[in-house]
Amino acid sequence: MPHLHIEYSPALEQRVDLHEVCLAAHRAMKDSGIFPLAGIRVRAFAADHCIVADNHPDNDFLAMTLSVGAGREPEALKAAGDHLFTTMKHALELPLSTPHFALSLEIREINADLSWKDTPIHARLSAQ
Repeated sequence: MPHLHIEYSPALEQRVDLHEVCLAAHRAMKDSGIFPLAGIRVRAFAADHCIVADNHPDNDFLAMTLSVGAGREPEALKAAGDHLFTTMKHALELPLSTPHFALSLEIREINADLSWKDTPIHARLSAQ
């Protein structure tokens, strides 16, 4: 259950290709080696209303929250997070080269007793 939720300021769409950013995140998650392909989800949403820092008109942000199922070693999650963050820094090189951009990543571990799922995708990909 590695689900990456990306929230970003709407003006960022004028500076980077968000689809390519999502593809880079997906590749990084897949390449980490600790997340099953069938569970990977990358979703990106523009924040319709936002004020970033001092409300400068050039300010943009991209905030990532990676929700994962319990059971992975903290070191493995740290390594996967480092890889994802480095990948995203490369994908967002242009906005990061300005003094008006904020990038963040947080990993949250989900309590299995409080998480319900029903997805035939796992069975389909396991059969391949």
